[in-house]
Amino acid sequence: MFRFVVLTALLACAAADVVPLLDGRIVGGKATTIQSYPHQISLRYSGSHICGGSLYKANVVVTAAHCVQGTSASVLTVVAGTSSRTSGGTSIKVSQVKVHPSYSSSTMSNDVAVLILASSFTLSSSIQLIALTSSAPAAGSVVTVTGWGTTSEGGSAASTLQVVDVNVVSTATCNSKYGSGSITGTMLCAGVDAGGKDACQGDSGGPLIQSGKLVGIVSWGYGCARAQYPGVYSNVAALKSWIEANS
Repeated sequence: MFRFVVLTALLACAAADVVPLLDGRIVGGKATTIQSYPHQISLRYSGSHICGGSLYKANVVVTAAHCVQGTSASVLTVVAGTSSRTSGGTSIKVSQVKVHPSYSSSTMSNDVAVLILASSFTLSSSIQLIALTSSAPAAGSVVTVTGWGTTSEGGSAASTLQVVDVNVVSTATCNSKYGSGSITGTMLCAGVDAGGKDACQGDSGGPLIQSGKLVGIVSWGYGCARAQYPGVYSNVAALKSWIEANS
């Protein structure tokens, strides 16, 4: 069961007999604090958490295109500076949504969006910016993903920010799992051979980091934390020039 897609996209998938799961939860991880990952934000739709994201500039958030495609900026807010999914932090309205023009909801290529905020966050120990990587992480290397998504496939969302380490999976290996050509140059994969650790519903748009830089954006996958299906992330190195040009 695929775990991408949000809001109106759910209806399209239902019509196509696909039952999606919203990315947005961490499986096999542990509770952490926003001070440890102060770039993490919660994207809210009419006040409710729908996706994660990363604070790139004081008034710019990087998230997944599938979180916001077709959604009006007027119903979106960004909350930063809290470890809780439902309380605390500072909230700022979104003033503009920029979705990658080549984003495809069918292939999930170029799954990235930039949100321009109505004002800037004041930086503190719990609200910080994150830099974009210039090169994709090497296969086998450790990367870290955070979010408030569900803690098991089809389960309940976490109330406190969760974190888990996973390993980068080569494109060739990931293609062998999902089918030849499924993993494009704007994607990268990460997971663990035995399964049990992954991002999931509600983690979409959230950060995959390595050495303090944003290397990936939670995008999609088949189920959550399944041994044969690594999580698939937007490849920030491949999308960096577009992000910079639209920030």
